[in-house]
Amino acid sequence: MVGFMQIIVYMLGVLLVYKGIAILQIALVSPKEGPSRSSGIVIGLVSFIGAVAASAIFIMMAERIAAEISSNMNNMPR
Repeated sequence: MVGFMQIIVYMLGVLLVYKGIAILQIALVSPKEGPSRSSGIVIGLVSFIGAVAASAIFIMMAERIAAEISSNMNNMPR
């Protein structure tokens, strides 16, 4: 069960990064010039960096939980 949780978290992390890239691409191909395009690019970069950071945090949390479960399973009385 823990392996399934890790796989799902990895898949969601990758999806989150792809969504951040999509938001950045929308801002980069915007035909508007001036401050609205610049603010769109800034929002796109912030969302991409946030998506990468959130994915890394989620994956680290999943790894920590899996390691705790594994160590607790090894210490169970038989």
